Amino acid sequence: MDLLYLSLYISCAIINMGFASSLQSSQYMMSRSLNSSIADEIVQLANLPETVQWMKEIRRQIHEHPELAFEEFNTSALIRRNLDEMGVEYRWPVADTGVIASIGTGAPPFIALRADMDALPIQELVEWEHKSKLEGKMHACGHDAHVTMLLGAARILHSIKSTLQGTVVLIFQPAEERGEGALRMIKEGAIENVEAIFSMHLATQFPTGVVASRAGEFLAGCGGFRAKICGKGGHAAIPQDTVDPILAAAASIISLQNIVSRETDPLDSQVLSVSKVSAGSALNVIPDSALIDGTFRAFKKKGFNALKQRIEEIIVNQAAVSQCTAELDFLEGEHPRIPPTVNDERVYEHARHVSSQILGDENIKVAPQYMGSEDFAFYLDQIPGSLLLIGIRNEKAGYTHPAHSPFYSVDEDVFPIGAAIHAAFAHFYLLNLTKEHQHISC
Repeated sequence: MDLLYLSLYISCAIINMGFASSLQSSQYMMSRSLNSSIADEIVQLANLPETVQWMKEIRRQIHEHPELAFEEFNTSALIRRNLDEMGVEYRWPVADTGVIASIGTGAPPFIALRADMDALPIQELVEWEHKSKLEGKMHACGHDAHVTMLLGAARILHSIKSTLQGTVVLIFQPAEERGEGALRMIKEGAIENVEAIFSMHLATQFPTGVVASRAGEFLAGCGGFRAKICGKGGHAAIPQDTVDPILAAAASIISLQNIVSRETDPLDSQVLSVSKVSAGSALNVIPDSALIDGTFRAFKKKGFNALKQRIEEIIVNQAAVSQCTAELDFLEGEHPRIPPTVNDERVYEHARHVSSQILGDENIKVAPQYMGSEDFAFYLDQIPGSLLLIGIRNEKAGYTHPAHSPFYSVDEDVFPIGAAIHAAFAHFYLLNLTKEHQHISC
């Protein structure tokens, strides 16, 4: 009897599996049609003349009034004012000036889109109608455009709110340039219950209409250090009565170069640079101490942490060889060590697919790794996510200068592209997560 019941059970299961497979196939075909329709709607909404003009005006307002890290009060007010006009709920203040908005059902799943909003202490040298009005401050890294594109996405997502199968969290983050904003936002609950996060950064390496990224290690981790090497000062004519900290500093600088050249796999790119040396005040006096400052970068977390350890070991021991002592400060208070930016493969593939639907496969590139760093990496240390570079290079218009240049300019044609990619990423990622959750519950 047991065998008979087992045979009947297996037969029923096979029939049910076939029915479920047929149902899933039917749902997939309907989903494809629906997805195509919504993707088209997102692109159309992003390119509405009134929306494009609205985004340009937002960006120009922010650009004219750049604000440094944790001083983004006017930028934050502009963001909140536009969210209020849309009827989008938000939480503020977060990390002093940050804003966290949400669009959708208010229920899981949650995914996040992030934009940074701080400027740089740079005097703008671009002569145009909307040049920075604040002396010595400029949006020279595109954060004004990042805010603009995320607000554009908010407008689109609010328009298609009824189609969202979950909640989109919009993170307007301060202080990326200081490497502190993301940490503060995380500590204050920005990604609580969030399952994935996505962000974009303008890039003059790629023409407008082209985007690029890569799975895995993308941007390097970045850390800084300051070493104070202490000896015994005295007259330079009587060196035998001194303990020369400059000699110890010089030996340390030379030995530090061996970490990358002799201790690191040549295929594992790392950088260690001593960029500042200071000691003494007179040519005939050996000082009591010398200071050396530097930076270190690596793509792999293991290598990044190993660099920090070896920097301390070498400086302390080289100082001891010269009968000096050394104190190391890795400047965590001033500039937090930013980990490598490591894109989650699944989120990267989703962003790539969504971008190709909007721009075409020929405009989706695999980016090289860059030694620059981004505090978006702190989010990626907590949850899966991906960073996408969005091209703004336009040689005819002269938009070719790199970020952090006083001549940096933005091709405003990028705004509807970025807004559409943000919105499409969020919509379809929620759709996929919902299907997964339903499958698991079954």
